[in-house]
Amino acid sequence: MNDSTATSKFIEPIETGIRGVFTPPGDKSISHRALIVSALAKGFSHFTNFLEAEDCMCTVKALQALGVPIKVGVNEVEVRGVGLDGFQQPSEEIYVGNSGTTMRLLSGLLAAQPLEVTLSGDESLNSRPMRRIVEPLTEMGASFEGPDGASHGPLTIKGGPLKGIEFKNELSSAQVKSALMLAALSAKGDTTIVEPIESRDHTEKLFELFRADFELGRKSVTVHPTSKLIGLDFSIPSDISSAAFFIVAALLSEDSYLTVRRVGLNPTRTGFLEVLKNMGAKIDVRLVESNYEPMGDIKCFSSSLKGTTITGRMIPRLIDELPILMVAAAMASGETVIKGAEELRNKETDRIKSMCDNLKAMGVEVTEKEDGCIIHGRAFIRGGKVKSYGDHRTAMSMAIAGFLSQDGVEIEDIDCVATSYPGFFEDLEAMS
Repeated sequence: MNDSTATSKFIEPIETGIRGVFTPPGDKSISHRALIVSALAKGFSHFTNFLEAEDCMCTVKALQALGVPIKVGVNEVEVRGVGLDGFQQPSEEIYVGNSGTTMRLLSGLLAAQPLEVTLSGDESLNSRPMRRIVEPLTEMGASFEGPDGASHGPLTIKGGPLKGIEFKNELSSAQVKSALMLAALSAKGDTTIVEPIESRDHTEKLFELFRADFELGRKSVTVHPTSKLIGLDFSIPSDISSAAFFIVAALLSEDSYLTVRRVGLNPTRTGFLEVLKNMGAKIDVRLVESNYEPMGDIKCFSSSLKGTTITGRMIPRLIDELPILMVAAAMASGETVIKGAEELRNKETDRIKSMCDNLKAMGVEVTEKEDGCIIHGRAFIRGGKVKSYGDHRTAMSMAIAGFLSQDGVEIEDIDCVATSYPGFFEDLEAMS
């Protein structure tokens, strides 16, 4: 993030309980993928509840630079897809801001195109690991150039004819899997991605909706070469990761009752609800619709939480919610242990460090570990001055901590929140 424009914000402690009905913005992961898959289709696609945040708009602008006509309206998007081979050479390098999803998924798309395209990001994104996509895409036949052997951005992708491969996705990374699935649509032969732990499957859901040729195994997905995808109309569920902040706020504030409406309930994304229930949270989930993605309402009530253990096999299903779960752990009774979460160190910032440092600054006893932390819960958290470290989920988690604290919290550098949830602070203030 650009520190010269960064701003701080003081979050007042809540005075009354949270009551009401809340609809979060559209799902960030699905918004990115909806744009990209619609661009690969032939004809018009129209979808509603698009998340018009900075990260998703980076994907819009990147696809436009590749010759894809996209019109973003109020809460809706229209894409005139160019097909699997209709992308154009951009006139200059494409800047994707802080969006790792944009850089990694577009690398997969571009690997199959007879183009040479450079994707660059901000300082934070250009420091994040890219070998995880570069190596399998290179094995498929693409060529990459970038710092440290294309370990980081900016990445220059030289695409062309690809061959199918079998790849073991050891990290269980949905971005890696999705990049390979996008490339595999145009490859010669099948591509199979095997995962030790299932990662989020939004790309598979959209492939099914757009009728791509693929099949699912027990812990794998195989993509067959696909002749074409056809544009269509659909809607994006509300973001369960955005809902998580308000769910935790309601659970930990007195005399609260909150209904979160029409939120995505994809099983690969609901791990944090299971963890909260294990901690004693009073949560009721009701499925209201299941099209290509399950969607429903979540009701949550004030609860007394207890510590828990979050282990490696759970991590892919709640990786984005771990920062706010750390706030919940700070106010739970007993000890919470998080382990096997070293991937948090490779996000927009090192989220293990950012959350541990901030919780300590608020008076919480925390022991930082290489792959997680141990949090000793307490009945209240003091408040104080904390940093976002340029990371949207750290910033929003600290806002909820301030909301629930004794003295409130001042958060340095809140501009990063716009990458995923531009209206977050307005929604938080409306609940106080």
